Amino acid sequence: MFKVVPLVLVVLGSFMFCLSADAQAPTEGAVLAQNEVTAVPGLKAVGAGLAVIGAGIGIGRIGGTACESIARQPEMAGQINTTMIIAAALVEGAAFAAILLGLFMSQG
Repeated sequence: MFKVVPLVLVVLGSFMFCLSADAQAPTEGAVLAQNEVTAVPGLKAVGAGLAVIGAGIGIGRIGGTACESIARQPEMAGQINTTMIIAAALVEGAAFAAILLGLFMSQG
């Protein structure tokens, strides 16, 4: 279960940026302003927090398992470190992309 928690948090964080507060289409006489924001005000911060928490959990698990692997096979330390850095960069990139996507897509 703990293997999917970081991914779920990053995905939920990125979706929370784009959620709209509108439950239905505007009525006939309603006119929406150009600059009207339809997102819930605090939802961007919650989404960003979930994305960052997911990335932190993922990078922590990567580092922990890399330390265990190096302790079991010290001769493979170079290859394990390289793989660990690449995996951590991919997790961090996914979280950064989720945050930027949410900030730019919710400008409406």
